[in-house]
Amino acid sequence: MICLNKVMLFAHLKENAGKSFMEINAAGKTVKELRAYLEKETSLGSLAGIMIAVNEEFAKDERVIGEKDEIALIPPVSGG
Repeated sequence: MICLNKVMLFAHLKENAGKSFMEINAAGKTVKELRAYLEKETSLGSLAGIMIAVNEEFAKDERVIGEKDEIALIPPVSGG
């Protein structure tokens, strides 16, 4: 059985996708591979500047995603 990872979307990414999360099989991929996959295979567009968190911790490109890991795509925050 394939275990899908929940990818939570915020701000303009949520608007681009038309939903607040998606489920994909990301287990075994690095964060860098996941970013490339999402840019190519989804309607999210470029993820340049987007932080990726795995299990509520910001993750580096080399981090390997596990079967039950929860992923969040976090756009830069602007404010004044």
